[in-house]
Amino acid sequence: MMIVLVIISVLLLIVVPNLSKNQTVASDKGCEATIELIKTQVVAYQVENQKMPKSIDELKNGYVERTTCPDGTELTLVGDQVKKVSSP
Repeated sequence: MMIVLVIISVLLLIVVPNLSKNQTVASDKGCEATIELIKTQVVAYQVENQKMPKSIDELKNGYVERTTCPDGTELTLVGDQVKKVSSP
């Protein structure tokens, strides 16, 4: 019985850190995908309107549903680049 508990404990010590690491990687990839989507929609906006959007909020009108990363990080337009808004 004690051996079973030790084995389960060792497995938990191995699995739990990997789960949290995978969540961080997934969150980062989700944000990268959102940024790429918004960049693509900036180009679509530019083609349809013959001008750059003044702000990322202009893209909410038919181009993108949200302008934040899945983890809630705000995004903004700087020229034709999409950047994460850094926290104060």
